[in-house]
Amino acid sequence: MSRRHKHEEHSNHESWAIPYGDLVTLLLAFFVVMYAISSVNEGKYRVVSDSLNAAFRGTSTVPEPIQVGERSATSLASPVVQIDSDKEARLLAMRQMAAQLESAMRPLIAQDMVDVHSGDGFVEVAIRSDLLFASGVAQLSTDAQPVIRLLGETLHEFPNDIRVEGHTDNVPIRNSQFQSNWELSAARAANVVHLLTESGVDPKRLSVLAFGEYRPVLPNATADGRNANRRVVLTVMGSEPLPGT
Repeated sequence: MSRRHKHEEHSNHESWAIPYGDLVTLLLAFFVVMYAISSVNEGKYRVVSDSLNAAFRGTSTVPEPIQVGERSATSLASPVVQIDSDKEARLLAMRQMAAQLESAMRPLIAQDMVDVHSGDGFVEVAIRSDLLFASGVAQLSTDAQPVIRLLGETLHEFPNDIRVEGHTDNVPIRNSQFQSNWELSAARAANVVHLLTESGVDPKRLSVLAFGEYRPVLPNATADGRNANRRVVLTVMGSEPLPGT
């Protein structure tokens, strides 16, 4: 009778590694999913979900993006940088315009009859009405016409819109021609506009505003204050507004 040898069963001391590896993998997947969900972004969630599916199943449902043509340097540039460059160019153009107007109006600026200053997107020319009109009159004086024509010759080369504002003091006026300071300020601004168009400024660029006595720059209690408030203001506007401004 043959003698059967009983083989000893060998115990596997590394069997714990398999469930441990599965546990680590599941924990990793869990934390990746939790991170993706914490960022409320549906696109990221789908990408992570599909990536996990691909890792466990070996397939991916996310199509690879296809680049059509070459990416130009312009497309890679930041739009914020482009906006900043455009704004800087416009501000430079407005400063150059202000410099030209100051040069043209220098004698009157020295006499405090004209004031030129520029801001963020505009240039303003304020002319005291003493230079332009007699008291209570809307017709431009003979001495005022060369001043307005010079302004027109300086401004006609620029494409910017121009707002012409009429202002008065608070002394009431009521006669057969003007019922109030509203009408007087409007008529004065309109007469300036007409002379600007005769000097070559495109009428499409011009608009008239009448503020009467309601936008004073100084109190009307003194003669000097009333003189300062009687004025015509040309506001040269910047070009079209920038995005986000």
